[in-house]
Amino acid sequence: MTRFVQRGGKIWTRVFPDKPRTAKSAEVGMGGGRGALSHFIVPIEAGRVIFEIDGLSETLAREALRLGAFKLPIKTRIIKR
Repeated sequence: MTRFVQRGGKIWTRVFPDKPRTAKSAEVGMGGGRGALSHFIVPIEAGRVIFEIDGLSETLAREALRLGAFKLPIKTRIIKR
């Protein structure tokens, strides 16, 4: 998306990964408590705004958002406010 928009507009990411996930390393036996911090995730519920774009025409903004939505593992919808 940012490569498509370049300097023509501004993109805001409205979500932040703030939920930690832990994992035990491979070949470790059961027990011994919780594993080490592995990564952070973002729980996305229905109706959540993920990206915002400003400073572009509507057609360019829709194309940029379509390119970004193609990379996501969820079904997305582009809305205009």
